[in-house]
Order: sequence, then structure tokens, then C-alpha cells
Amino acid sequence: MAGVLAAALLVMFDRWRRGSFVFGAALLVGAVLRAFIPSSQAGLLQVRGKPFDVTVMATVGAVMLWLAASIDSLGTD
Repeated sequence: MAGVLAAALLVMFDRWRRGSFVFGAALLVGAVLRAFIPSSQAGLLQVRGKPFDVTVMATVGAVMLWLAASIDSLGTD
């Protein structure tokens, strides 16, 4: 949640590329945590089954990182 909050703050202060990068990284960290933490302790990381959660979070995180790195900044960070 701290990563998502940091990403939101960065986007709020017009640092959308950095915010997108932090959000994508937070999703990848969430995917790794979901993969290794037991379902009884997963809390908000648990939405559906473990394979589904890990796959979706890792995919969306990787796409966010790719977008943040590939889109031209147009003069902003």
C-alpha cells in the first residue's frame, strides 16, 4: 500500500512517469508477496486464486513498467 500511495503522490505532483514506474514496481512486489505468502495471511493481496492473482499482478506491473519507460516524457518526468 505504501508503494501505491507513493505513486499517487508522484502523479498528483505532475511526476506521472515516476508515479507509473513506482506503481508498476509495487504491483510486481505484490505479485511476489502473493506467490510466497500463505493464503491465510495474504489479506488484500488475495482476490481470487493464487495463480490468477500472481499472473494478473505480474502482467499489469510489467506493462506499467514498460509504458513508463517507453512513452516520451514530453518535457516532464
